[in-house]
Amino acid sequence: MRLAVSVLLLSGLDAPIKAGDMPQISYPQTRRDAVVETHFGEAIADPYRWLEEDVRHAPEVADWVARENAVTEGYLAGLPQRERLQRRIRAFMDYERFGIPVKAGGSYFYTRNTGLQNQAQLFVRKGLGGTPRLLLDPNAWAADGATALDAWEPSQKGRYLLYSVQDGGSDWRILRVIDVRTGERLDDEIRWAKFTALAWVGEEGFLYSRFPAPKEGAAFQSLNYDQAVYFHRLGTPQDADELVYATPGHPDYGHVAEVTQDGRLALVTSHVGTDARYEVRVIDLARRSREGWKAVPLVSGFTDDWKLVEGSGQKLWYVTNWNAPRYRLVGIDLAAPSPEWTEIVAEREDILERAGIVGDRLVLNYMRDAASHAEILALDGSTGKTLTLNGIGTASGFRGRPGDPETFYAFTSFNCPASIYRMDLATGATMPFATPKMCYDPGAYVVEQRFFTSKDGTRIPMFVVRSRAVAKAKLPVPTLLYGYGGFDVSLTPGFSATRMAWLEAGGAFALANLRGGGEYGREWHDAGRRENKQNVFDDFIAAGEFLVSEGIARKDGLAIQGGSNGGLLVGAVVNQRPDLFAAAVAQVGVMDMLRFDRFTAGRYWVDDYGHPDREADFKVLRGYSPYHNIREGAAYPAILVTTADTDDRVVPGHSFKYAAALQHADLGARPRLIRIETRAGHGSGKPTDKAIEEGADILAFLAQWTGLQLPVEGTIAHAGDADPVATP
Repeated sequence: MRLAVSVLLLSGLDAPIKAGDMPQISYPQTRRDAVVETHFGEAIADPYRWLEEDVRHAPEVADWVARENAVTEGYLAGLPQRERLQRRIRAFMDYERFGIPVKAGGSYFYTRNTGLQNQAQLFVRKGLGGTPRLLLDPNAWAADGATALDAWEPSQKGRYLLYSVQDGGSDWRILRVIDVRTGERLDDEIRWAKFTALAWVGEEGFLYSRFPAPKEGAAFQSLNYDQAVYFHRLGTPQDADELVYATPGHPDYGHVAEVTQDGRLALVTSHVGTDARYEVRVIDLARRSREGWKAVPLVSGFTDDWKLVEGSGQKLWYVTNWNAPRYRLVGIDLAAPSPEWTEIVAEREDILERAGIVGDRLVLNYMRDAASHAEILALDGSTGKTLTLNGIGTASGFRGRPGDPETFYAFTSFNCPASIYRMDLATGATMPFATPKMCYDPGAYVVEQRFFTSKDGTRIPMFVVRSRAVAKAKLPVPTLLYGYGGFDVSLTPGFSATRMAWLEAGGAFALANLRGGGEYGREWHDAGRRENKQNVFDDFIAAGEFLVSEGIARKDGLAIQGGSNGGLLVGAVVNQRPDLFAAAVAQVGVMDMLRFDRFTAGRYWVDDYGHPDREADFKVLRGYSPYHNIREGAAYPAILVTTADTDDRVVPGHSFKYAAALQHADLGARPRLIRIETRAGHGSGKPTDKAIEEGADILAFLAQWTGLQLPVEGTIAHAGDADPVATP
């Protein structure tokens, strides 16, 4: 077996490009306006506010975008390794992959992509041994492949399938229904759904969440208020839908509905922002003919997280951090004379991420140091057994219903794509349902977990991935460091074709589990948000310093990358420590921290960031806002900003303004470019072709400025006798 890169090749890595070795970039001229506002006694200049306008309706912004893209595309096209990197990313992505099956009425529904299809197709088969039948093919929905199948849910008996359509990467969804038996689409169609669950009520209709239709031309910019839950009866028009639950007195509240597997209860979960703090109301569907959509409070106060596990009759099970920062499992019997929550599985040191009831068993999914393990217990929580996963990775799925004899789950890691497994609950036996065949040997790559110390002494975990040849050589190499650090989001091991191309070329990849995430529960999240947000930046800087000091990253070859809140992270740490990094990629980032709450879903983010119109929060935000803290005269790393014209989560104006400010400032000779994708959004639904092109652009840019060189043709690793997946 040949390893990906030989030691001789490692020792021959080229030095990073010096700024003086590249031709000077002529950036487009960008208009600067004399916009100055005073906030709490401080004058704040905002010369590029005009770039906040929607590119679809603002010709001057559209012209700026075209000119910026022309410069960026010309630069990226000239990078010597771009074409080869694109070929390698395409090769790593060219494998058959499946989604976790969902069972309904004896049929199994699942997604499948043959490898390079722009969108995964949805199949159904009768029984495990049945012949697969294509139900939905999103690849035929748009010529550019940018219209995607988003969520989908079969009705309880499997007769119908409800699905949501995402166009151009937008958060808005169109809901449609297909008759599973005939494959014909029904006339039913729902518009202006967003941030919705899909919940069938028997076979007669479904519950969904939507916002009022936005004003003409404001769909991708205006704030989202007045979300409500509706019931749609099949065969009727949308304007006949029944209002199930709304809070007109609190237009900032959001609501989603779920239905228990036996169809008895509907649960409406309400939220205020992005924090996992919910209220829950229960609707007894058996009494609907008498009581209508009567929603009875079950959990009040917006203080804790409540994740529905399952319901059976009048009994409910939930995973919650109520009096348990690392979560526990509780239950309640609504038929009891005085219903009370009872503890079934107590809080542990590990984080209880989710749970399911399958057959007569509880399946609990735990996280320890950002890696997964699962346990199977009796319904009363008594001791069962641990599902052993071979290696550091992420397990997900475990969906099912009471009475089912089986469940399915996926396991993935940095060096292996997701494999799907079927577990027999009666015997505990696990069998592969779908395992990928790959063009490389996963055993040629090593996944390690390291711990480092942040500025204030906090111990932070980080995954480090390298080829065995790189690890054995013990020489520092160009290294890509990734982070997020916010919104209670846990970063866990997962496969990326783009990252594999970087690793194959001899680079190292590191993923830091920063504070602000959910890796260690409520305290970890609280330690990295609002007034504590600087801890996240300190953690990321400490991660970079650790990689260099440990001889993993070359001092002049450390690159960083992050998206969304992670894009904010990249922008903030580049301002604070431009000397530490050779290159940076900030993707769809929140860059103007003084105006983020004025667009689309931005108002929700005050839970993590604070309120710009409150003085104490303003001072914190002003102190790290990437757009407002660019250090004139400092030598900055090479920076590539990426965004998309249909991003209605983090509107592209954030990136537009930040890139314009970078290009105006005197920051040295390294490039500060922006890549603006068309017919794409915040990330989900992106067609394979666009993902490959973007990945190649990013890697070629990073390789150019960190000194990464692709191995000589013929030295790449291929699949051999090693087991390509981590078998439980």
